[in-house]
Amino acid sequence: MQAKSNFVIWTVVFLAFVATALSFLDRQVLSVSIIRIKEELFITDTQYGFINTGFLISYALMFTLGGILIDRFGSRLGLAFSVGFWSIATALHSVANSASHFIFFRFLLGLGEGGAFPGAVKAVVEWVPKHRQALANGIAIGGAALGAVLAPPLTVYLIGIMGWRGVFIVTGLFGILWVIIWLFVTRTQNLKQADQPPVANVEARAGWDHIVKILTVKEVWIFIIIRFLLDPIFYFYMFWIPKYLNEERQIALEDIGNLFWIPFLGLGISNILGGYLSDEIFKRTNSLNWARKGIMGVAAIMTSSAIFIQYLTTAEGVILMLFIAFFAHGFWITNYITSISDIFGKKVTSTIIGLSGSAGALSSLIINPLMGIIIAKYSYQPLWIYSGLMYTVAFFFFILTVPRIKLLDTNR
Repeated sequence: MQAKSNFVIWTVVFLAFVATALSFLDRQVLSVSIIRIKEELFITDTQYGFINTGFLISYALMFTLGGILIDRFGSRLGLAFSVGFWSIATALHSVANSASHFIFFRFLLGLGEGGAFPGAVKAVVEWVPKHRQALANGIAIGGAALGAVLAPPLTVYLIGIMGWRGVFIVTGLFGILWVIIWLFVTRTQNLKQADQPPVANVEARAGWDHIVKILTVKEVWIFIIIRFLLDPIFYFYMFWIPKYLNEERQIALEDIGNLFWIPFLGLGISNILGGYLSDEIFKRTNSLNWARKGIMGVAAIMTSSAIFIQYLTTAEGVILMLFIAFFAHGFWITNYITSISDIFGKKVTSTIIGLSGSAGALSSLIINPLMGIIIAKYSYQPLWIYSGLMYTVAFFFFILTVPRIKLLDTNR
């Protein structure tokens, strides 16, 4: 019975991995296919900017709301609804005939995808024993890197076969198939490994009074602030580096496509490795503090590699430094998310992840235009410095404000 239980548990983790992979695949399909779409529908760069803004706005909103709903209804129904909703939104892109259509469909996509990461982490907390949760979280969120790696070549291949409209239909169907498999695998809750006690001082009930109560907890704000400070760095990597490689390093667009997947591969590897190492430290020391903060400290040191990118003279050197920076981010984000479940338990983890994710998306929405101004008037140098220093600042902020990682004392 135990063997069967372990098989189902890790099948659930694998399906969470596939869900986050689909989320990044579906959001990046447009960034590749827009080259053909602009030719056919005459969409301007300004309109394309509004299309991306439509996604970011709904994504920021639904990160929190999605987390609340998933905490209330559980990962089985919550994640199934989230993936199903955004998969339908993806397929609807195939019937778009104007920029306004794409803005609306991207808004719908963001509404669905807001529940992806809170739902994946909720599944881990519900199904996986404590001593394996960091590894499971690393696998679950590591799917995003796979989606980012697969999106460009898969999109180009499918466009060649069936045109850009067909790409959105096929990728949407991937998600619908996932929902069917997910609901079948999770049809029974009897095999769950729920070894965490509930957190009594923060009720697991959805609603705005629930949010207000959560926001009175100091540790919630610590995680929100950290995400607000650091998320713009990763959005900078995703949105601006291809432009940097092309304009500042004179790397051809085709070569960027052949190179830029490498840092994302590093991210995927470190998501899983960072979780594995953290769990091993926990098993050997029985200290969540050493397990999570030790890996986050190493990650903070490694992110300083970004500072040196501006001084490198070869494309290979730039990609290597980006690989290290992405690798470090994988170490960091896996243990950051696992620390949330360590501190808040299974009842409200998705809500806290949702709140912090919304803060990060909002920060990125505000700061991305500022990045453009800095690059236009000065250079990329201030952004590389920020990217290389802020993880260390966030790490010291974390260890000073959360001296010990432990489940919240409900009687304090």
